[in-house]
Amino acid sequence: MRSRHLSRVIAASPAVVHAVASDPDRLAEWAAGLATADVTRDGDDLLVDSPMGRVRVRFVPRNDLGVIDHDVVLPSGETVTNPVRVLAHPDGAEIVFTVRQLDLTDEEFERDCAAVEADLERLAGLVEGR
Repeated sequence: MRSRHLSRVIAASPAVVHAVASDPDRLAEWAAGLATADVTRDGDDLLVDSPMGRVRVRFVPRNDLGVIDHDVVLPSGETVTNPVRVLAHPDGAEIVFTVRQLDLTDEEFERDCAAVEADLERLAGLVEGR
């Protein structure tokens, strides 16, 4: 299994980037690889219409450490854990998303990585006001 760490520097404080990226109500604004519409809450879980179908998302509890890890329960029942960190950077903040290949083909893995990179670019545009 391969992992790839994808990152994007964002010209904003880590606290601002973390606040936007971890807000379930803002997922559809930037995370097209996960949310194609507004989320529905089911207790601490989120129900999300995604490109993969209806999925259940569980974020780690809110924290001041910049951690936005989340599990995505796919329609098949498989759970995918997505490590995400917001780090301080000399130019503001850097968000780092780890993509794991798991059972994906090389082509599917590359497609997932491209989707995450596009999501991080949309997040940067949203936070930076572009």
